Amino acid sequence: MNADRIAPSFTAEETGFAIFFALAAMACFFLGLQAVDAPFGAHMMVGGASAIGGFALLYRSSMARAAPAPEEIDGKPNYNFGPVKFGVIAAMFWGVAGFAVGCWIALELSFPALNFDLEFLNFGRLRPLHTSAVIFAFGGNVLLASSFYVAQRTCRARMPGVVAPWFVMLGYNLFIVVAGTGYLMGVTQSKEYAEPEWYADLWLTIVWVVYLVLFLGTLRKRKEPHIYVANWFYLAFIVTIAMLHVINNLAVPATVFGSKSYVAWSGVQDAMVQWWYGHNAVGFFLTAGFLAIMYYFIPKRADRPVYSYRLSIVHFWSLIFLYIWAGPHHLHYTALPEWASTLGMTFSIMLWMPSWGGMINGLMTLSGAWDKLRTDPVLRMMVVSVAFYGMATFEGPLMSIKEVNSLSHYTDWTIGHVHSGALGWVAYISFGALYCLTPWLWKRPLYSLKLVDWHFWISTIGIVFYISAMWVAGIMQGLMWRAYTSFGFLEYSFVETVDAMHPYYVIRALGGILFLIGALLMAFNLYRTIRPSEAEERVAAPLALAPAE
Repeated sequence: MNADRIAPSFTAEETGFAIFFALAAMACFFLGLQAVDAPFGAHMMVGGASAIGGFALLYRSSMARAAPAPEEIDGKPNYNFGPVKFGVIAAMFWGVAGFAVGCWIALELSFPALNFDLEFLNFGRLRPLHTSAVIFAFGGNVLLASSFYVAQRTCRARMPGVVAPWFVMLGYNLFIVVAGTGYLMGVTQSKEYAEPEWYADLWLTIVWVVYLVLFLGTLRKRKEPHIYVANWFYLAFIVTIAMLHVINNLAVPATVFGSKSYVAWSGVQDAMVQWWYGHNAVGFFLTAGFLAIMYYFIPKRADRPVYSYRLSIVHFWSLIFLYIWAGPHHLHYTALPEWASTLGMTFSIMLWMPSWGGMINGLMTLSGAWDKLRTDPVLRMMVVSVAFYGMATFEGPLMSIKEVNSLSHYTDWTIGHVHSGALGWVAYISFGALYCLTPWLWKRPLYSLKLVDWHFWISTIGIVFYISAMWVAGIMQGLMWRAYTSFGFLEYSFVETVDAMHPYYVIRALGGILFLIGALLMAFNLYRTIRPSEAEERVAAPLALAPAE
């Protein structure tokens, strides 16, 4: 850097973000000083400080930059992997944190005294913290990091911009911090999986729009004529989540100086919009986005092409057209009109076939490489995740049938179903992606495949304990609720049904603890890969990146 240089030379992109950060800082500090409740004031101060931090980072990078990063070096794309590395580390942190909170609230259900009569440890506050941490913090960072990586590699083009990718990654994690601390302080709009209040939702909308523009910009710059199927799934996830987020979170703030807002919808309309959002958050955040990971990382790890590219396209369009209609099956036997409930059931059953088509495509990609399952625990973990995807996508349509739902609704069978997909499918395919990305990004061999093997078996045993306990408990719970005596009275009081659940809740907590232990092994393994000891550094051979598909 030139010693005589005292003023930064901003690019057009940096100038735009500098103006945005300056305006955001002023707005946040003004709103914070006028705040009518403490959580809102605290969050505005955090937002203002973050905006100042963003401006400072811009200034520092501009002063240190000798020239803009080249698009290519020696004829090869100069990929921007800095934000991807951050996303990998953030996913590791949030995953362990989210699993730990989940274990704690599982223990609270078994032993309620563990809330210690503290509002911050209340189940009602910790439960959304757990779900948001594992879905949006852990899963979201995996999706952001992997989409940035996959889009660049399969397009053979550098992401547009320098600041925008970092804005998306850091801005998204700021949303997680604001949402999570808000839950602990009692700030929530009480919509499942959409608990953050209006100002956090507004911030996420801004970040998400920049994310969409970045992804489209990368596709537009591609050197490959074909858009690989994984990018189709990523784009569907980004666009659909944007639509769901905006419509479900339409709200009117009670005051712009406070956290409280009133949702635009009410009554049965609110319920319908909420579960249109809730089910499609599962469909497009937890399914489409992670199917993109499956379609890239399993072929790469197995060193085999996708079994049937045509089937992957059929899989994609079937999910796009069918999934969006399935939400009403969450509202069977409620005030929802019968036709809407039946429509949700019908489309849910129709989803079974394309979902299994995707599962078969993922599993059959290993044709000719099945022997690698014995020697590669990372590939084994991803293949087992696809098997869990198939199991969850069979169980979901089954539970959407009204006759089955009359038993399963409101019971812990639903909890078991959700976690067979969340732990078996989403977490395992995410772990596989992280185990692949870390050596590729840091150009070092994975610290220990033996630890991956331990992670796989400990976590798998934990999942089996968890979902088996919830399946048995849920079916028992449903049967006890609708058991009648010969005189037509309820055979069991509600307290008796709760007491009967206790041993299964203990088993569930044990399963969660085993899963957490596996995640801790992964975090240690990836940490030692990123930061090896001096002895390991000396003997480690450079690890070349595989060519783009």
